[in-house]
Amino acid sequence: MKRLRRWALGAVAASTWVWGANAAVQLTRLPDRVRVDVDGQLFTEYRFGPEAPKPFFHPVLSKDGTPLTRAFPMQSVPGEEQDHPHHRSLWFAHGSVNKVDFWLEKPGITGRIEHAGLLEVTQVSPELGRFRAKSRWVSPAGATLLTDETTVEIRSVQHGRLLDFAITLHASEGMPVVFGDTKEGTMAIRVAQWMTLPHRFQGKEVPGQGQMVNREGGAGAGIWGHRSAWMDYFAPRAGKTYGVAIFDHPTNPRHPTWWHARDYGLFAANPFGKHDFEKLKDQPQAGDWTLPAGSKATFRYRFYIHEGDTRVAGVEEQYVRFQALKP
Repeated sequence: MKRLRRWALGAVAASTWVWGANAAVQLTRLPDRVRVDVDGQLFTEYRFGPEAPKPFFHPVLSKDGTPLTRAFPMQSVPGEEQDHPHHRSLWFAHGSVNKVDFWLEKPGITGRIEHAGLLEVTQVSPELGRFRAKSRWVSPAGATLLTDETTVEIRSVQHGRLLDFAITLHASEGMPVVFGDTKEGTMAIRVAQWMTLPHRFQGKEVPGQGQMVNREGGAGAGIWGHRSAWMDYFAPRAGKTYGVAIFDHPTNPRHPTWWHARDYGLFAANPFGKHDFEKLKDQPQAGDWTLPAGSKATFRYRFYIHEGDTRVAGVEEQYVRFQALKP
């Protein structure tokens, strides 16, 4: 816990009103969400109402208000692909936790990540807002398998927004917790349909102008399953280019992470899918990762919501700054 608090730069008591009314970053604590405004307009909301199978961020908007994540399943937009209803905009989950699936959403069959309270909602400075939340990972039978504490920090930068996400997993229930080897996870975002690469949907070819690139210079759908410290997904729209990059911090277990990156709009940092990603047919548990009973582990990610392509937005430069942050 001390390491996470140093990472988050300390704690300040939460409140139920708007913080930083005249600030660049403004947080509003509401009954079922935390609303984040930047420069006077909505950036995102962290949603955790009782109807949500897991906490998630929606929408995620660019500096000019362009939606960068898919609306479904929170909203139904004509013409938008409505596959994978568990892809809730921006979220953290995994498909095998003590053999319980927290990735899919099938009531009575899969697990739920239940919001257990907000610990902090703080205007740290005009340029920085922070909130902390805790959750319980609950099996279909109602048993808590582990708990977590999530710290989110929001900043405004020249070419966009930074969303830092640090989650501390705690094997709090007197038993070890095994994150099983599966491609279905983990720190994820589903980008808007206009951002996707050319792909197939329901047997039909769907055009797309999107691009995916990683730190090593890999590009396109072929970077699925490869390891890298960061990945960027971007596309043009109405004469501008918008993108979302995810950074994997060097202190994370199994850094650099594998990427579950799809041409239809999903991309996710997944440190537990070695068997799937490296096609180790005779080693189905090669990527299993165990959190011993009573212990904790923290995973840190940065989402860089940017304008311009990878080079113009300075994705590598932003990653270098991120990797220099000390826990």
